[in-house]
Amino acid sequence: MADGGDGGAAAGAAGEGGRVPAPAQRLERAVWWDERFDFQTTFLQCLAKHVPNIYSAEMDPLLEKQEEMVQATIFYPLECYLFGEDPDIFLEKLQQSGTSQLCGKVFKGGETTYSCRDCAVDPTCVLCMDCFQNSIHKNHRYKMHSSTGGGFCDCGDTEAWKAGPLCTKHEPGASGTAKENSECQLNKEVMEHSRRVFPSVIKYIVDMLIWEEEKELPLELTVREKVDNYYCVLFNDEHHSYDHVIYSLQRALGCELGEAQLHTTAIDKEGRRAVKAGHYASCQEAKEEIKRHSENVSQRPLHVEVLHADVMAHQKFALRLGSWLNKLMSYSSDFRQIFCQICLKEDAGSEKPCFISKLMLWDAKLHKGARKVLHELIFSSFFMEMEYKKLFAVEFVKHYKSLQKEYINDDHDRVLSVTALSVQMFTVPTLARHLIEEQKVITIITETLLEVLPEYLDKNDKFNFQGYSQDKLNRVYAVIYDLRYVLISKPTLWTDRLRERFLEGFVSFLRILTCMQGMEEIKRQIGQHIEVDPDWEAAIAIQMQLKNILLMFQEWCACDEELLLKAYKECHKAVMRCSTNGRSREKTVFHLCGHTLESRPFRVSADPVSIHLPLSRTLAGLHVRLSKTGAISRLHEFVSPEEFQVDLLVEYPLRCLVLVAQVAAEMWRRNGLSLISQVFYYQDVKCREEMYDKDIIMLQIGASLMDPNHFLLLILQRYELADAFKKMKPTKDQDLIKQYNVLIEEMLQILIYVVGERYVPGVSDVTKEDVIMREIIHLLCIEPMAHSAITKSLPENENNETGLENVIDKVATFKKPGVSGHGVYELKDECLKEFNMFFYHYTKTQHSKAEHTQKKRRKQENRDEALPPPPPPDFSPAFSNVVRLLNCDVMMHIMRTILQRAVELETHLWTEAMIQMVLHLLSLGLLEEKQQLQKCPEEEVTFDFYHKATRMGSSALNAVNILMLLEKIKRVPQLEAQKDTVSWILQMFDTVKRLREKSSLATIAATSGSEVAKGDESTQDKEKAERKRKAEAARLHRQKIMAQMSALQRNFIETHKLLYENTLDTQGKEDAIMEEENVSLAIDYSKIALGPKRGPSVTEKEVLTCILCQEEQEVKLESAAMVLSACVQKSTALTQNRSRILELSGDTLDPLFMHPDLPCGTHTGSCGHVMHAACWQKYFEAMQLNFRQRLHVEQIFDLENGEYLCPLCKSLCNTVIPIVPLQAQKINSEDAEAVAQILSLPRWLEILIVRISGYSVKNAKGEKQNTPTSMNKGLGNSALEFHSILSFGVQSPAKYSSSIKEMLILFATTIYRVGLKVAPNEADYRIPMMTWSTCAFTIQCIENLLETEGKPLFGSLQNRQHSGLKALVQFAAAQRTTSPQVLIQKHLIRLLGVLLPSFKVEDTPSLLEVDMFHVLVGVVLSFPSLYWEDAVDLQPSSISSAYNHLYLFHLTTLAHVTQIVLSSATESPTAQSHDNSEEACSAQSLCKEICQYTGGCFSQDVPGWLVWDCVKKGIMPYLRCAALFFHYLLGVSPPEELLQVSEEGQFKALCSYLSLPTNLFLLFQEYWDTVNPLLQRWCADPVVLSCLKGKSTAIRYPRKRNSLIELPEDYSCLLNQASQFRCPRSSDDEQKHPVLCLFCGAMLCSQNTCCQELVNGEELGACTSHALQCGAGVCMFLKIRECKVVLIEGKTRGCLYPAPYLDEYGETDPGLKRGNPLHLCRERYRKLHLLWQQHCIIEEIARSQETNQIFFGFNWQLL
Repeated sequence: MADGGDGGAAAGAAGEGGRVPAPAQRLERAVWWDERFDFQTTFLQCLAKHVPNIYSAEMDPLLEKQEEMVQATIFYPLECYLFGEDPDIFLEKLQQSGTSQLCGKVFKGGETTYSCRDCAVDPTCVLCMDCFQNSIHKNHRYKMHSSTGGGFCDCGDTEAWKAGPLCTKHEPGASGTAKENSECQLNKEVMEHSRRVFPSVIKYIVDMLIWEEEKELPLELTVREKVDNYYCVLFNDEHHSYDHVIYSLQRALGCELGEAQLHTTAIDKEGRRAVKAGHYASCQEAKEEIKRHSENVSQRPLHVEVLHADVMAHQKFALRLGSWLNKLMSYSSDFRQIFCQICLKEDAGSEKPCFISKLMLWDAKLHKGARKVLHELIFSSFFMEMEYKKLFAVEFVKHYKSLQKEYINDDHDRVLSVTALSVQMFTVPTLARHLIEEQKVITIITETLLEVLPEYLDKNDKFNFQGYSQDKLNRVYAVIYDLRYVLISKPTLWTDRLRERFLEGFVSFLRILTCMQGMEEIKRQIGQHIEVDPDWEAAIAIQMQLKNILLMFQEWCACDEELLLKAYKECHKAVMRCSTNGRSREKTVFHLCGHTLESRPFRVSADPVSIHLPLSRTLAGLHVRLSKTGAISRLHEFVSPEEFQVDLLVEYPLRCLVLVAQVAAEMWRRNGLSLISQVFYYQDVKCREEMYDKDIIMLQIGASLMDPNHFLLLILQRYELADAFKKMKPTKDQDLIKQYNVLIEEMLQILIYVVGERYVPGVSDVTKEDVIMREIIHLLCIEPMAHSAITKSLPENENNETGLENVIDKVATFKKPGVSGHGVYELKDECLKEFNMFFYHYTKTQHSKAEHTQKKRRKQENRDEALPPPPPPDFSPAFSNVVRLLNCDVMMHIMRTILQRAVELETHLWTEAMIQMVLHLLSLGLLEEKQQLQKCPEEEVTFDFYHKATRMGSSALNAVNILMLLEKIKRVPQLEAQKDTVSWILQMFDTVKRLREKSSLATIAATSGSEVAKGDESTQDKEKAERKRKAEAARLHRQKIMAQMSALQRNFIETHKLLYENTLDTQGKEDAIMEEENVSLAIDYSKIALGPKRGPSVTEKEVLTCILCQEEQEVKLESAAMVLSACVQKSTALTQNRSRILELSGDTLDPLFMHPDLPCGTHTGSCGHVMHAACWQKYFEAMQLNFRQRLHVEQIFDLENGEYLCPLCKSLCNTVIPIVPLQAQKINSEDAEAVAQILSLPRWLEILIVRISGYSVKNAKGEKQNTPTSMNKGLGNSALEFHSILSFGVQSPAKYSSSIKEMLILFATTIYRVGLKVAPNEADYRIPMMTWSTCAFTIQCIENLLETEGKPLFGSLQNRQHSGLKALVQFAAAQRTTSPQVLIQKHLIRLLGVLLPSFKVEDTPSLLEVDMFHVLVGVVLSFPSLYWEDAVDLQPSSISSAYNHLYLFHLTTLAHVTQIVLSSATESPTAQSHDNSEEACSAQSLCKEICQYTGGCFSQDVPGWLVWDCVKKGIMPYLRCAALFFHYLLGVSPPEELLQVSEEGQFKALCSYLSLPTNLFLLFQEYWDTVNPLLQRWCADPVVLSCLKGKSTAIRYPRKRNSLIELPEDYSCLLNQASQFRCPRSSDDEQKHPVLCLFCGAMLCSQNTCCQELVNGEELGACTSHALQCGAGVCMFLKIRECKVVLIEGKTRGCLYPAPYLDEYGETDPGLKRGNPLHLCRERYRKLHLLWQQHCIIEEIARSQETNQIFFGFNWQLL
């Protein structure tokens, strides 16, 4: 519905937004409603007259106009009549009188909701953002989640919260809430009118929404002649994809793609849309066409209807009326109550349901838009009044079955179904109680389940989900959820009626479990492998869904003793009914050790068996609860011992455990993967509580009630091991032996669990906390774990809680994370004694890992490696007989047999694991006897484990007892690892023996303790001594080996003596020479980079190794080129103005001058790895070839654009930098002084001007001279001539090898191509400009980075940055030689035009419009082109270039100081300081001059000290960049002060290194005659004057250092921002995917068609198009709702990166799945900042994509 939602409703109810009629008209209309007696007729006549006219243009509606007309013609008169006065005034009064205490905000999809783990009654109780921020829960343990939509804020609902039910906004007495909970009462007249108006309005809405006639309207709405005006209306469904609908519409209607997309978006949002208007016939034709095009083999056609225009109009208005009512409901409780009464009123004597029931029953037939309006109306009326909520719930339950069936057959999402409202009613404790007692809701829900699943029942009435529909089952889960909601809060008070109804519901639920008991039976495949894996997921998924419900039913039963016993009886009956099959077989007899077992034969390996036994497991759960509450003593009253039949109860769980054992023994491998998966889930944390754990309990029940020998014989028989413990027949079949061994191991393990696993409340006297603590201890015994990993490994209760937080601090300590990784919990030392190697929740890998970790720990602590079981808690009375298993004859026989096989070394009949388990069982038996003896007098202890174990196995002569076997076991070499355990057991035998021998308890207590201790000590001492001896022997052995090795080494050196001496000698000499040189340098030269006193270049011989061929080569000019892998990228990392629009294509761009904003530069970075140029070319060609052959594989890099991964470090590169050696240049100091006499700055400038003029004359060749007139005037008088520049020293240029030249051209072309985004062209005139630009920009980036990180300018660069920068600067200097010198001269003249206005040409920018450092790099690198002659190629000598550099640098520095003074020194001073230093005075005088030259625009009142302060701060980055540039260009060592961080020292050192006076204004004074005219021209520039007058702004210095935006500390603040975000291009209030740009802070609407943009003919998503402007294609976003950072580059690449927000456990939470409170981690955010500033984002994306190639399916272009 185009105008649905709140926007229209607000206007409607408040009477805003419409054309408000004149007062006379107002009154007249109100009277007009009142004159007629029958309101309904009048109302319908009015609608019949106006509605078809208002909503006539459905294809292209003018929404504002429609709204205006509706207000004026219908709502305004209606409101006047209803309120009896001006609607605006009336509603304003109502608004002020207060609103409800309930918040009632309805959540939209994606909105953030908050739940308090401390105070919420259950996890469905949530708060909206506003209420949460104003509630006490903000400081509790809360969880954040994204709503799926359709929920409701529970603020104000006292039943939802244990504490703090109201936020400060909704508290009584708060502004806007009603005082004393009494909302404003409406006057009688308004109430009367409401009772008259509401029925007509509601009836109209209901009639129109459930109207089925396509062509006709109800008679009372038919006024005018029927017109042949129809719409073809297309409805939404969830089967057809977006693209399919667009395609069908294009084909059927012949419309454009854009139009089809608009239709489809509207259909998806509103649920229906008119796609064609016209006569009936044409619409009918369109309908058939759409159906034909949308139908295919697998899909039904789209739902299309042809509706008359009037029907469409009335249906649309009915929804608008619904929105109006919805708004009205929020004003007064009285309105709500009247509305609810009318909706619930049933016609007397009529069978028809009430209005609200009609709408509910019709819900599944309504379209999306109508459903939304209807549900919002229910929320704002029924759910805001507790009394009516109850009545609504009753109606809901009455129709529950049909509603759920409709939903299951519908295809719309759950959020859009009326059944989704169940959570709002069933989770309210009092309401749930009422529905159970009065409406039998549990029975109704369970019956619904049985009614919707009959198609899955087989002939035995068991479920079988083969060939199930996933979608349908997902819908069935909704019914299961409802059951969970009803049971979520246990009753504290039981009434007879509640007991009766609950038991009725429980019995009904048992019917579902009966259908599941033994479902999907499987039979072992023999011979041939199964052809198709059966569907197993559905059965396991339902088991998962039911897990908590089963537990909740058991908990409810346990609340009341009577109920528990009755429920137990019913459950037992159900189990017995299911266990009758198999009775037909004859019983067989099995003898062993003088005991006999009669049982019906059953072989798991041959007969059908099922893993699904929910009935048996529920019974086990109830049995444990009987034991816990003590009600078990009354069990015989309900189930007689004859009926109990414990052997039948144990049978099925035992079969299940045997199945698991046989799967482990690989007996079922021909049954495929489905069985393995089922066994995995059977023991997995998601299911084990109601599967595996309960089966173990059922075996414990069996062991406690059966004769122990019979129980063990049954187990041996079911494990098919009856023969294995009789005399084994020798067999050669290795597979069979292995099978037997695994089965024996599995059986022993189960016996250990049955006897030893007592941590279940009811099995022994432990609490839930004890159980969780034990789980955590055993998890942490494997390794330290993160909080989330522990949580995942613990079972959740019905409130999704694991209970972890309550106990974790008792057993573990938290270790915080670093910059990456996550925090972990480490087990406290005192808990290590609780470690049980055979813990029943360990998987096989966890078991071996834990054992290894614990043994390693004990070894490190120099203790024995025995890991005996910890003493278990005592069984509760009901289970006390279980321990008799340990000392019964069959158990002794089993243990003795296994130990004997090991001693007799029948290697194939036993395994070490088996022995380990027998030893564990022995330990358990001894611990049990010891505990019993310590508690009771010896004669009362019947548990005689010691006696049985020391008894002989038989009367034969060679018979042995267990004790003798253990002594022998110690000597078996294969069991060396078990030696310590055996010693521990023998010691325990000794202890128990002594306890037995002592007659009186007192003496036992006194002596046995000390004796045992002595015994312990003596054996421990012996073992320690033994260990010490071994350690010493090992040390001596190591020493001996080391001695042998060094002897061999010495021998080798002796033999090759000559070689060694030579190398040592030469090395020594070289060191000595170096040292001498260094000493002399320090004495003779200072560390100055510019001018006649320039220090020498420090050049080292560079020998590099190629990473591809591993050969070394010295870097020389004439050698083959060596290259560094590099990546050139555009960057906005330094920009001062993000709002500047960047040129996407550089075809017309002139990159010579960089704007001082530094809007976008070209950065060159290198990973520092060196290759031969030839090797690299081969490598690159090989990669191209390789990828051409693998076309179907999507690439991480774009080979067409020269991209590749560095062969060594896999960084993304797109070019190589040739390594050009530094040319050492020495200056003869005498010559330098001689030149100094002649070559002053004015003289140098004259020579420069003459040289340039001469070139201009030459180049003009008869054309009109291009030299500025000012230059020609001086030429006549001067004795200087064209060649004067050469007289101060020239030299021949460096000769580069052809391969170096080739690489220079290649790299320069890449910079040009990437930097300007144009096609490569080696001859383009802009190539040199781009070279200088990338050199300057890269230096600025590095300087910026060093400053931000607080590192010194020199000596702290990473090796990759150092070698990359060195190569880049040398390349930039050498590149000039590959271009025509005339071209370079032209660029130089344009650059000089900024500094020397006499050279100014038309397009020369003003002083304030250029970045001076870029100018400096350009002029210094292009200046040698002036030495070029026709006949001979020359370059300046060392002295010439020293002066050139000095004067060029001084000139640019003067210009930069002027820039700073003009742009930054204009602030009025804040601090008063009367500093009359020399610098301040010089500054003052300069300001006077500037003031004069600017005609007073520049204020000379700015104090000198402030100007000096601004200049000093502002020029610092420029000086630092210049120092880096000249250092890498000339190789002169920097002063020591620049190798450390210090503000003052740094400035002086920079000035000295760059030959500047520390008082920079002295430069002006020194060169005043020359500077004066320049300054005059600089200041007179119109741009400068406009800035000074304030008409335009100039960049201030120093520029601000960019950083990522400031993020809030608490993540919920960001979520708050996101919730307020509205998409700028979308009118609806649907929640979007807001993302935050971390560069500029813009909030964007991502992954949404509304914000896609066309850029150069391509559709780009909001993020991608924003990145092109904000980061020149590279950008960093935070997806707020998912808490993930997204890095993107260009249109095709991106990756996800962890967000810098961590929870209190040091973990990130992508997707907010855990929902813990998150806080900003500064270190991680800083890491992100560095990733950006170091230009490593592209590298990170490439690395990520290489490791997670899964992301290729994502279309980054549309992000």
